[in-house]
Amino acid sequence: MDSLTQSAIQTAEDMQRQLIAKASEDETFRAQLLADPKGTIKNEFGVEVPEFVNLQVHQNDPNAFHIVLPPSGNFELDERTLEAVAAGLCCCG
Repeated sequence: MDSLTQSAIQTAEDMQRQLIAKASEDETFRAQLLADPKGTIKNEFGVEVPEFVNLQVHQNDPNAFHIVLPPSGNFELDERTLEAVAAGLCCCG
């Protein structure tokens, strides 16, 4: 993995940590993030999530557990996805 890809992934992870922290403390923000993730990210970070990025926010509870699998096989990020990752908009292609 090259340093640009690593930096982009780190940016996305930092944004995710900030979103989780705020959603853990602010129920109104949590509800907004669940209902409108792209709009909430735009309001919070000033970043517009591109249309091609499928963004979903899930909430665990005692009866639900979500497992996120990486893409299968060896994948390379295309330029459009790499730009989105660099902007902190997604973490995988």
